[in-house]
Amino acid sequence: MMGVRGAAMTVGRSGPVAIDARAAARPELGGVERWARELSARLPALRPGGYAVLRPPPALAHRAGHAWEQIVLPARARRLGAPALLCPANLAPLVSDSVAVVIHDVAPLRHPAWYSRTYAAWQRIVLPAIARRAWRVITVSDFSRRELAELLGVEAAVVPGGVDDRFTPAADPGPARRAYGLQRPYVLCVAAQTARKNLAALVPAARALDLDVVVAGGHRPQFAREHDLAPLRLLGHVDDALLPGLYAGAEAFALPSLYEGFGLPVLEAMAAGTPVVAARTTALPETCGGAALLAEPDPEAFSAALTDLVGDDAERERLRAAGLARAATFTWDATARAVDALLA
Repeated sequence: MMGVRGAAMTVGRSGPVAIDARAAARPELGGVERWARELSARLPALRPGGYAVLRPPPALAHRAGHAWEQIVLPARARRLGAPALLCPANLAPLVSDSVAVVIHDVAPLRHPAWYSRTYAAWQRIVLPAIARRAWRVITVSDFSRRELAELLGVEAAVVPGGVDDRFTPAADPGPARRAYGLQRPYVLCVAAQTARKNLAALVPAARALDLDVVVAGGHRPQFAREHDLAPLRLLGHVDDALLPGLYAGAEAFALPSLYEGFGLPVLEAMAAGTPVVAARTTALPETCGGAALLAEPDPEAFSAALTDLVGDDAERERLRAAGLARAATFTWDATARAVDALLA
């Protein structure tokens, strides 16, 4: 497993560390939300009385909650006497001292054209300010550590994410198949409909293969039209309870992203016993660790690799075994222990 790095600075445990659970309240399947949910549940269980989970009203879980995070959250943490505030989802209050922030990646700085002009401009202001004021910066891969050093000028501790035991080859695909009318064999991708996820690279395979290419993740109809994603089965949001079975029922898993800070879905697919094809970009080779078929993210190369894998039973079985072994080395309990040690 990837190591943990960072400065030796510590805070005293004079009170519970406050956890910003705004992202934990969101239903999205993204890695940021998964990190927030897992740490909000596992850290208090690991150290009873050592953590206080602070959640906004549900209506403030998304963009409407920025003011809550910047103003209300630090005030609540101060009232608790919290010696530190852990923010696991990229953002943190600028007014707080002793903030530990998990910055998963800096894609808006590296590739601002993938985002709205307003969002990219805001990220250019707020991310450097958060990173440089933070007592502790944590990131999720060596790739992201290098990105943070280059673009933000900070040294981050590296703590990888994990997989929980719901993701297993024994997970029942029946409920997901019935819920989404998946009557044919399918290849799965779990990704938001955004430019960085490069879903158009799946389209040639969807046209060539005699199966469905299914994408689970937030649905953006205008984006899908603009990028000609009609050949894909776009499920939109999938309930988290159905996700393990959806992985386990797939013939293969594909993630053609142009940029990933870690790539949690490849590990979840591996844990479910599903062979993985991933883009040979950014953090994905590091996360896959030789247990996936890597391909260039252009549509022709990626779709050719996916098509070849679907037709090669022996290679699929080899990757299935390699993926199960790889995923077994990543657990959320280990992630929580590593984060807890950094906050000691």
